[in-house]
Amino acid sequence: MRIEGKTAVITGATGGIGSATARLFLDEGANLVLTGRSVDKLNQLHAELGKPDNALLCVVDALDEAAVKASIDQCLSAFGRLDIIFANAGTEGVVQPLEAYSVEDFNQTLLVNVTGVWLYLKHGVPVMRDQGGGAIVAVASGAGVVGFPGLCPYAASKHAVCGMVKTACIENAQHGVRINALAPGPIDNRMMQSLGLQSNPDDPDAFRDMVMSSNPMGRYGTSEEIAKLALFLGSEESSYCNGGVYLADGGFTAA
Repeated sequence: MRIEGKTAVITGATGGIGSATARLFLDEGANLVLTGRSVDKLNQLHAELGKPDNALLCVVDALDEAAVKASIDQCLSAFGRLDIIFANAGTEGVVQPLEAYSVEDFNQTLLVNVTGVWLYLKHGVPVMRDQGGGAIVAVASGAGVVGFPGLCPYAASKHAVCGMVKTACIENAQHGVRINALAPGPIDNRMMQSLGLQSNPDDPDAFRDMVMSSNPMGRYGTSEEIAKLALFLGSEESSYCNGGVYLADGGFTAA
């Protein structure tokens, strides 16, 4: 029960990583505020979790500042504290050469992946400052550390997340607020399936084989493995970790 009695906001909670993290945080004793764009998917996740009384559901679009603030206000009203934010909501966008993007498609990926994280920093950090501390874990990517062909706006957005984390750390460490980036590599979930289908519609398994052959561990990771790192970074076990980018990629970016 490493986060027993703590309250955690998990954005993008209905995705693979978000739902795995919700299950683990719940098992470890946390109160949860689960956000997502679909009320149906949130209700389904709540049912899969056993409909716990200490899991609050909030419909939030990552770019809706009023909804972001409302989710934090509801968290405080229901549980009295905000100890952890797992800023996980994001999009892979479209796979294509950089010159093929429209301005609209390019900006949409940046808006969701960067502005969505920034809004939770903007509205979460002051609450944590006032209560004397907290931990924010922003989901970046291996593509926030290295480049990846066909993913120009995605890689740019995840590099930006890492930059925001470092800046937010410098501004808030003295207030007891720790802010780190969690950078997954290839994970066996919907996003990687989408990348495979977009990269090679006729043979998406070829994309998977290519990725695994480039990974020293020779496999995709699981959402549950990422959730364990999120738990570490959100708990007091990582009390001296701040402003870092923590990779969980099987060595993909080392190869």
